[in-house]
Amino acid sequence: MNDEFGTKLKQCRMEREWTQNELAEELNVTRQAVYKWETNKGYPDLQTLIKISEIFEVTIDDLIKTDKKLQQKIKVDEDETFEELSDPGFYLGMFLVLLGIFVFEESSFLLIIGLLTIVFFTDMVKSFKTLLKSGK
Repeated sequence: MNDEFGTKLKQCRMEREWTQNELAEELNVTRQAVYKWETNKGYPDLQTLIKISEIFEVTIDDLIKTDKKLQQKIKVDEDETFEELSDPGFYLGMFLVLLGIFVFEESSFLLIIGLLTIVFFTDMVKSFKTLLKSGK
């Protein structure tokens, strides 16, 4: 028996006698997305996985427990969250905030720049990368 998520999803869908299109409509995704999941060429995000478990009245554990590839993907996504917390913009922004507080006490300029750096650094880097790619 194949224990991959896609096989289990297709089995659940077939038991309900639904088409891929009908399931896609229930999940508010495209039929192509359902096809990719059922052929193990892609996986749903966590929110969609929760919806799938609710629709078919199965636990998420039942859906993914034996699919090591899907478990790896979920683990990788958790690691990316940690990387966002270790954003260099946070440290640069904190440095500017502290510099503004302790060195330049009369000016709030560095304090504001530091706070903006903390909040928008990642977005600025993404925008800059997009600008560079579109310029090529």
